[in-house]
Amino acid sequence: MRDPIGELLARWRVRVILPHIRARLLDVGCGLNYLVRRYGNGVGLDVYPWGDVDVLASDAASLPFRDASFDTVAIIAALNHIPHRSRALCEARRVLRPGGRLILTMIPPGISRFWHFLRRPWDADQRERGMAEGERYGLTQAEVRRLLEESGFSIQIERRFMLGINRLTIAEKPVQ
Repeated sequence: MRDPIGELLARWRVRVILPHIRARLLDVGCGLNYLVRRYGNGVGLDVYPWGDVDVLASDAASLPFRDASFDTVAIIAALNHIPHRSRALCEARRVLRPGGRLILTMIPPGISRFWHFLRRPWDADQRERGMAEGERYGLTQAEVRRLLEESGFSIQIERRFMLGINRLTIAEKPVQ
């Protein structure tokens, strides 16, 4: 079943994120891989075989790439779907080059729960894959900040988009 609203929102997120990507991109939780296909220089990784995934992994907390392989790692509307979020962010930091950029988008839990309920009949993520143990409906801004700081990232930008519902967070791996 086609999901025109989901596709519209995915394109909106991609437009917001594209200007912030640097050089080689890894999109963790890439889903249908819109971001990598639109950007053109990167790898889309997911734990579910959505059809256009470049790399299928068993766990986002164990990435099959060498250290410092990417300039940008994106986790778009997906961090809440990663059960081992802290380990996944440490892995993202490992595969980023020094000074590399992590780009996240996230909606808050209340909006996420309501949105998933409303969209259930059209949302392939809910129909095909469902919610696994450890997944959550959204994350608060404070939770995202804490996870990033604990993983050794330095937050550079935080701003709302998509009518103020979604949040873009850009963090960097220290150069050290």
